[in-house]
Amino acid sequence: MGQGQQETVATSLAGAVGEEISASLAPVDAELERRYPGDPGTRQPVHTVYVPGDAFAADTLRTWGDQALAALDEHAPDAASFAAVLGLPDDLAEPVYTRVRAKLEREPVEDLRVDFEDGYGPRPDAEEDEAAARAARLIAGAYADGTAAPYMGIRMKCMEAPVRDRGIRTLDVFLTGLTEHGALPDGLVLTLPKVTYPEQVTAMVRLLEALEEARGLEPGRIGFEIQVETSQAILAADGTATVARMIQAAEGRATGLHYGTFDYSACLGVSAAHQAGDHPAADHAKAVMQVAAAGTGVRVSDGSTNVLPVGPAAQVHDAWRLHYGLTRRALARAYYQGWDMHPGHLPTRYAAVFAFYREGFAQAAARLARYASRTAGDVMDEPATAKALSGYLLRGLDCGALDTAEVTETTGLTRTELESFAAPRRGDLTASTK
Repeated sequence: MGQGQQETVATSLAGAVGEEISASLAPVDAELERRYPGDPGTRQPVHTVYVPGDAFAADTLRTWGDQALAALDEHAPDAASFAAVLGLPDDLAEPVYTRVRAKLEREPVEDLRVDFEDGYGPRPDAEEDEAAARAARLIAGAYADGTAAPYMGIRMKCMEAPVRDRGIRTLDVFLTGLTEHGALPDGLVLTLPKVTYPEQVTAMVRLLEALEEARGLEPGRIGFEIQVETSQAILAADGTATVARMIQAAEGRATGLHYGTFDYSACLGVSAAHQAGDHPAADHAKAVMQVAAAGTGVRVSDGSTNVLPVGPAAQVHDAWRLHYGLTRRALARAYYQGWDMHPGHLPTRYAAVFAFYREGFAQAAARLARYASRTAGDVMDEPATAKALSGYLLRGLDCGALDTAEVTETTGLTRTELESFAAPRRGDLTASTK
C-alpha cells in the first residue's frame, strides 16, 4: 500500500442499523438530558447557619464572626494551641489557623437561613408576619450595601396540615417584601422542611408559580431546598426511594437536599444520646440522598451537631474535636455542606474544610496538571477523575482554603480552564481534553 493510502476496514452492519438504534434511543437521550443535567457549576456553601426569625438582626453575620473570634482568643489564641486541640499536623497549623481567622473577619457565614420552623416556634400571626417582613427588609438591605452572606433566605414551616397556612403566609410575606425592595438577590435560598411525600414538593412548586406570577417574576426563577427529616422521605410505603421522586416533583426547582439529623433520628427511634451525623441510620439516609441526587444538579448537605462549644476550656475543646471530626468525616464522604448551630462551631467548620483542601492540594494539583499536559505519573487518571480533581480545587478556592495564584502556578490552569474540566456534560467527558 502506497504512502498516504489508508487501509480499508471491513464492517458488517449497514448504516441504517445505527440510525435505527439512535432513533430508538432518542427518548432516552432526552430523558437523560432532562433528569441528569449535571452539577450547576455554581459555588456551594460549606455550611448553613440557622438563626431564629425573632433573633435575626442587621448585625447577625458580624456578631457570629465576632463571637467565633472571641472563642478562638479565649480557648485557642494561636496556631499551636488550636492545632493541639484538633490534632492538626505541624505543616498545616499556621496556614489553617491564619485562614480561619481571616475568614471569620472577612466572611464568617457563607449561607444563612432565617428560621421560622423549629428554631422559631409557635407565635401570634401578627408577630410572625412582622418577623418575616423584617427578614425581607434586612436581607434586601444587606445585599444592597454589600454586607450579605453569599447565600441567604428563610426556612418556612412545612406543608403538613397544622402549619401549612402559616408557612404559606410567611413565605408570601417574605418574598413580597423582598421584591418590593428590588430584584430578588442571586443568593436567595428557601428551605422546605419535613417533606414526607412528593405531593408536598409539587405543592411548593405550585405556590412558587403563583408568587412568580403575582410579582411579575420570570417563571422558574425561585428554587428551594428539600429537607429530609422523616423516614418516609427516604423509603416510601411501596419500597421506592421517595427522595428521588421528590427531586422530579420539584420540576427543576430543587437546589439541595438537607439532612435533618435530629428529627430523622427521632423518627427512627434512635435515643437522644445517640442522635448524631455518624450514626448508621444517618449514614444510610445520606447515602440514599446522595445517590438520588447524583447528576441531577441537586446538592446534598449534611446536618448538624447539637453539642455546643460552650463552658470551660476542656468542654469547648471536646466539642470542637467532635465537630471537627464529624465535618472531616462528611467531607470524605462527599457531603461538602453541613449545618452550624452556634458561632462557636465556625472555627472548627473552617478548620476542617481548610485542612481538607490544603492537605490534598499538592497531590490533586499535580495529578490534574499531568492529566492536562498528558504527562505520565504514578496514577492513571480518566476524564471523570479529572472532573473530580478540578471540582476539588474549585471548592477549595471558593471557600478560601486555596488561593488562585497557588492553584494556577501548580496546575498551569486558569479558573476558566478548571471549570471546563469540572463540568463537562453527560456523554462529553472528553470535551475538556481536546
